[in-house]
Amino acid sequence: MTRSTENQIDIAATVMSLAAEATDLEARVNELRQKLVDLNERMRAISNALCQLPPVQQP
Repeated sequence: MTRSTENQIDIAATVMSLAAEATDLEARVNELRQKLVDLNERMRAISNALCQLPPVQQP
């Protein structure tokens, strides 16, 4: 195998590795986005529940 062929194989392997890593990162970003959506919904529900509480009476 020539040096040029080895370099092409190394480059191809690197590209495949980076593509796989990019796919993993994209999946993680999507997972984190969904967690933010879920958190936002929970915060909104808690805020709404707090707003419905009767006012605290001062002594």
